[in-house]
Amino acid sequence: MLEDSLAVRVAALMDARPRRILGIVGAPGAGKSTLAAAVAAAFPGRCVVVPMDGFHLAQSELERLGRADRKGAPDTFDAAGYVALLRRLRAPVAEVTVYAPEYHRELHNAVAGAIGVPAEVPLVLTEGNYLLLDSHGFGPVAELLDEVWFAEQPEVQRLARLVARHEQFGKAPAAARDWAHGPDQRNAELVAATRARADVVVPVP
Repeated sequence: MLEDSLAVRVAALMDARPRRILGIVGAPGAGKSTLAAAVAAAFPGRCVVVPMDGFHLAQSELERLGRADRKGAPDTFDAAGYVALLRRLRAPVAEVTVYAPEYHRELHNAVAGAIGVPAEVPLVLTEGNYLLLDSHGFGPVAELLDEVWFAEQPEVQRLARLVARHEQFGKAPAAARDWAHGPDQRNAELVAATRARADVVVPVP
């Protein structure tokens, strides 16, 4: 359920036409998707969630580039493609639906055209790790967002949730812990350094 103070912020964004984009940023496992889903549930039919994760490079491309062992790092995304999509979403064309990719963890790849954003939708929610990062091609993202929320959880809770998620999608318990405390933690530290740039910090239960 969305807190009243956050619902007021969302309503204000929706009332300020043209279309607005709300970004939700946070470390891996911090609850970004949970928060985005709460916003969408509070305003049914008036917003669409477009995750940054849809711009993961394909697993085969990561293997070709030698980056598969740190999937989720900034240079394992198509940042330019994400920026291009945000620019399209900021300037909706009447009666034109924009389609965005969606990452499927069970496939370890994104699926193109999986998320439709109709022109009449007043608010787009986009969530991901690197919305406020100024390197690796993500620099233009912040200026394309009207407001950014930083989702966070206590570290012990975040890490436990992250390990459980890795196990759910196929990693053995030891491998899940190693990934959460290794590549994921390095990425979390990058994200934490951008916290001060957010408009509001939102604790996620």
